[in-house]
Amino acid sequence: MGTRAVIAGGSVAGLLTAKVLSGWYDEVVVLDRDELPLDAVHRKGVPQSRHAHGLLARGHQTIERLVPGFRDELIGRGALENDQHNDVLLYNEGRLLKRAPSNLTGLLAGRPLIESVLRAKVAEVPNIITRPGTAVDGLTAESGRLTGVRINGERLDANLVVDATGRSNRGPTWLRELGYDAAPVDEVRAGIVYTSREYRRVQGDADFLGVISGHYPENPVGCGAGANDGDRWLVTLVGMENNPPPAEPGVFEDFAAQLDGPELHRLITRAEPLTEPVRYRIGPSVRRRYEKARRLPEGFIAAGDSLVCFNPAYGQGMTIAALAAEHLAEVLENGDAQLTRRYFSGMAKIVDTAWVMSTSNDRRFDTTADKQPLASRLLVRYLSRLNKAATTDVVVGRAFLEVANLLAAPPSLLKPTTLFRVLRSG
Repeated sequence: MGTRAVIAGGSVAGLLTAKVLSGWYDEVVVLDRDELPLDAVHRKGVPQSRHAHGLLARGHQTIERLVPGFRDELIGRGALENDQHNDVLLYNEGRLLKRAPSNLTGLLAGRPLIESVLRAKVAEVPNIITRPGTAVDGLTAESGRLTGVRINGERLDANLVVDATGRSNRGPTWLRELGYDAAPVDEVRAGIVYTSREYRRVQGDADFLGVISGHYPENPVGCGAGANDGDRWLVTLVGMENNPPPAEPGVFEDFAAQLDGPELHRLITRAEPLTEPVRYRIGPSVRRRYEKARRLPEGFIAAGDSLVCFNPAYGQGMTIAALAAEHLAEVLENGDAQLTRRYFSGMAKIVDTAWVMSTSNDRRFDTTADKQPLASRLLVRYLSRLNKAATTDVVVGRAFLEVANLLAAPPSLLKPTTLFRVLRSG
């Protein structure tokens, strides 16, 4: 495709994109403001790394196709496989989904370990060059096509530039400096605050590997907790800005008593704490609609949180980043003509499912949003019925989990067999 591709941002989205581009460009350069150690450590550029993470079934399947050996390496370093239907307690609107064995396999691991394994795998590719401690200052272009990036007052030529700068999202600023109007933006403000704490995990202290309790207007307190590498429980409590999970030991555990189920509260009041509670305020969910932009320079794409920032409570971010990299590979298979437009057009369809699933619930909390779209209101009402059915019907629960794991689209929940079971339960 050309001599060089440059990726601004060396997190999950940037690393996966680099792996794909290494098969098409002579040289792929990954630039990041942070130092990028191969060890599994927290870093400044990923402030959310101290909170609960996991890979949905489709997410780790996709990463394994892109980066063969990723799964085995991750498990070898302490990550845990989990049956999403049998090993995780899932509360939706106060109702516990009935557990049953399935082949919906997820992976539980801390964000530092996930990035560490990906960095090590990417480092094995000879034509990928990583330059830590290097920030991109802007883009260069000529005749409607990007020609490179500016770094430290110098120019680095490139045939393709990927904005993977995450929530800091430098892409729109760079494009504006070149005279391009900002792409339309969809935004939902859910007002979420996270607080997380780690505990020692010992054999037999629970009959589950994770607990997810969704927040909703009647009880705006939730959680995402799971067994993690290093014999740890990583527990993230979710609250609203007017009632955030406390960051004080003891009070943090007491807050968990507000969760719909008693299991997590019971666990953490007995477990040995390993860290102090850490708080993180979540910004709005933002979707940048580059596919609707009037003009874009050829040779520019965005991935990860630079394209769409989800509410992390739904665990979709890394999976969408993986699907974006896979989609880019498919676009490249058909040549580089109109690559930018074709990439963003396809990503709009990929993002739609995850965006509808997360924002349909978040809009119930967003006091600044316009009236919720009819489709979202109907989806919320139907899911409420479905959640009730899933407390006793494992077929309905399985259908829901396939959608939650991005293995199926929301309309699949309206298949006649599923619809009949949901309506029968009511």
